Amino acid sequence: MLFLGRCNQLLQQLTVAATIGFRFYSSDLEFEIKKITKIINDHPFPDQPIHPKLSQIIPSTTISTSFVENVLGHLFASHSNGLKAFEFFKFSLQFSQFCPTSDAFEKTLHILTRMRNFNKAWELIEEIHKTHPSLLTLKSMSIMLSIIAKFQSFEETLEAFQKMEDKFSDHKQFGTEEFNLLLRAFCTQRQMKEAKSVFNKLYSRFSPTTKTMNILLLGFKESGDVTSVELFYHEMIQRGFKPNIVTYNIIIDSYCKRGRFLDGLKLLEEIEQANYLPTLKTLTTLIHGAGIAHNTTYAQQLLDEIMPGVYDRFNKDLSNGIRAVDAGERKIAIEQQQQQQSMWIQQQAKT
Repeated sequence: MLFLGRCNQLLQQLTVAATIGFRFYSSDLEFEIKKITKIINDHPFPDQPIHPKLSQIIPSTTISTSFVENVLGHLFASHSNGLKAFEFFKFSLQFSQFCPTSDAFEKTLHILTRMRNFNKAWELIEEIHKTHPSLLTLKSMSIMLSIIAKFQSFEETLEAFQKMEDKFSDHKQFGTEEFNLLLRAFCTQRQMKEAKSVFNKLYSRFSPTTKTMNILLLGFKESGDVTSVELFYHEMIQRGFKPNIVTYNIIIDSYCKRGRFLDGLKLLEEIEQANYLPTLKTLTTLIHGAGIAHNTTYAQQLLDEIMPGVYDRFNKDLSNGIRAVDAGERKIAIEQQQQQQSMWIQQQAKT
């Protein structure tokens, strides 16, 4: 027993020592990453080559996937010169123990495109296409396209899309997902004329889905153009697309933000007729719309008659294995939510 007790004591001491050691190691590593980031930021590149300096301050044993990702993360957060981040990434590729990841590549790409150095961004894509083509994903494509659409012309954005088809799809033609990314790039910048032009031009080539139509619908909504939302919704129906709950939520939000709460409420009936169930977003959007329209009666009705059922469904949809909230707790939570919403509605009515 004495022996076992002593072993247990030693084990505890070793555990404590290992924990303390890890903390020191983590702290030291974080310090080194910050120091290297500062040296890179302060370096006079491109007036002087940066690789010799990197070789001097970074031991080869330090290079690892997590280390490179962390340095790039710090460079991204500090809005570093993209050329320096690109040089660091290329420097890291020289070491066999570094296997470039999507995270490292996307951060480097984002830093370059953020400073609008598209030539270097294409150079990076070309290099990755040759050595690690699996890293050319929809996310990296979205990073590139969205910033090109923001800062370059409509024609240049289409040219970039065509160029990506050669690099990102291994010489295969793009499909619906890539088409959606192109549309979203324009919609995010609220360039709806360009987005609709691309849609009309490439509609026959791709196979748009309801998701495609919702991207455009959301773009019109974010532009604050309710009329265009309505027109495109009707066009969507005429083209044979079936709206889903996302479609209805977008239109309801569009109506409510423009003070057309009753029009949004009518869509609630259409949702039920289409055999969809209103989501939590549907109801909170309508309640918010009722507040904007100073219609506290309808808002309270939504809270009293519909919201509890939505909360019940939400709890039932939780993953198996997660404990369902106790009925009493759920009732209290709903009551608290109702009180908060009622107070908010009253405040909205006063403004």
